[in-house]
Amino acid sequence: MPPHPAHPRVVVLSGGTDGMGRAVALARADRGDTVVVLGSNETKGRRLVTETEGRVGFIRADLSSIRETRAAIEEITERHEVVDALGLFANRQSPQRVVTEDGLEKTFALYYVSRYLLGHGLAPLLRRSATPVIINVAGTGTTKGGIRWDDPTLRRRYSTIAAQLQAGRANDLLGVAFAAQPDNPIRYVLYHPGFTRSGDLSPLSAPTRVLLRAAARLAARPIEQAVAPIHDFIDQPPGAPLTAIDRGKQLPLTLATLDPGDADRLAEITRSLVHARRD
Repeated sequence: MPPHPAHPRVVVLSGGTDGMGRAVALARADRGDTVVVLGSNETKGRRLVTETEGRVGFIRADLSSIRETRAAIEEITERHEVVDALGLFANRQSPQRVVTEDGLEKTFALYYVSRYLLGHGLAPLLRRSATPVIINVAGTGTTKGGIRWDDPTLRRRYSTIAAQLQAGRANDLLGVAFAAQPDNPIRYVLYHPGFTRSGDLSPLSAPTRVLLRAAARLAARPIEQAVAPIHDFIDQPPGAPLTAIDRGKQLPLTLATLDPGDADRLAEITRSLVHARRD
């Protein structure tokens, strides 16, 4: 991507030390943008800063923690007056059910709640941009799974797949609710890149890692191909308040997984949840 110094942007990326997030961070830094990456791995973050000669900034935060996510938002707000684009990539599969310090199932906390907090917490800075956009990289277009309204922490019948699907469907509803806010200039993009050669597989068992790497060699998209639309979203945000893209195909917003009633219900639950955990 050639640099465009006349139009630099401030880009914040959660989960930007690995995979697609890292690829976007490097490309935007090469373009001349100011890039801020959030991640939990200090070593990977510092390596990214060094590799880019300081063109990428790093904030260490465990985004499965409401407290640490809020602290990262405060730090960004202190450093920057405006944010033009927020890319949400942070996710990690958990073979075992883990409960966070906030009493949340960890996948739900990292993959969904952190994205809720970052979008709403950085909204004042995004509103100051001429072209504000949030890109939520998840699994829109997938119809499997759903919110377990009576058991969101997955105390019963936990599995890695169930946790990922629940958080993925929550992100669909997050986009719907965010875009529906009145007088909201921030464009919201739900983006499903498909199976991509990216991500940190270290939490998974050795046999699972071997299988996924073999499958990736055969069927996964290269990272560069998967992130190409993200640059388009940043450079020229869509005109509509909400856009859903599944592997290059624009989806109708009438999908059952994008139900406004469910979005309002989840938003109300989430507001209560995060408000109850204010320090």
